[in-house]
Amino acid sequence: MRGLLKLLLSSSLVFAMACGASDEPPKPLGSHYDDMYIASVPLDQKQSMIQTQQDWNVARMQNANADSQEKEAESQLHQAHNDAKAAQLGVDSASSNKKSADLSNDMNRVNQATKDLNTARDLAKAADARVRYLEAYVRYVRRYVRWSQENMYFREAQFENTKAQVGQHNNIAPKGVVYDSFPKQMEDREHRTNAAKSNYEGMRSGTESARVNWLKLQTQADSENGHPGTYWDPLAPKTGPSANAP
Repeated sequence: MRGLLKLLLSSSLVFAMACGASDEPPKPLGSHYDDMYIASVPLDQKQSMIQTQQDWNVARMQNANADSQEKEAESQLHQAHNDAKAAQLGVDSASSNKKSADLSNDMNRVNQATKDLNTARDLAKAADARVRYLEAYVRYVRRYVRWSQENMYFREAQFENTKAQVGQHNNIAPKGVVYDSFPKQMEDREHRTNAAKSNYEGMRSGTESARVNWLKLQTQADSENGHPGTYWDPLAPKTGPSANAP
């Protein structure tokens, strides 16, 4: 009976993970240390607290930047889908022109129509490849956003822990405060942050491969078309500061 119960619990866990229950966004911290408890402590004892507070502020800005990048990526993906539809309409139009040219028996017209059709098809292939690239990028940047969320709470947990350390060092014992909860909370948030980082970094190579495939097709299609297109490329080499880029 005990073995059956263990099996059922294990199966339930696997099912929950498959349904995404284990991938919930991070929740706010459970333990906070009120600044008023250590307001009278000299500033020279709060240097680590000041540093972790700064780290937390930076992490919050990174999270806001990541959210902005996700919105931009989703908008660009929507546009890429529209471009792919337009490219397919171009194929349909070129195909109709080719059929009309074939009926004319004018070889100059047939040759030009054939060339236009091949170009239209290659432009459509490039447009589809760009959609796949941006789809991969959106998945990747969503993982980056999750890391930025986890990191934001981890940095906050560090801040709360250093405040608690200052209070504990000065023998301040507020009612209801459990000092052991702060390092445990910080360690848990650090573990979640490291796992989230591995997740988004693990998706980088697949996204880059999709980009390489798109660039190859796009370069060929642009050459046939006679002029290069201007496309949003989020993984293009950065020419300026890129500390906030995923």
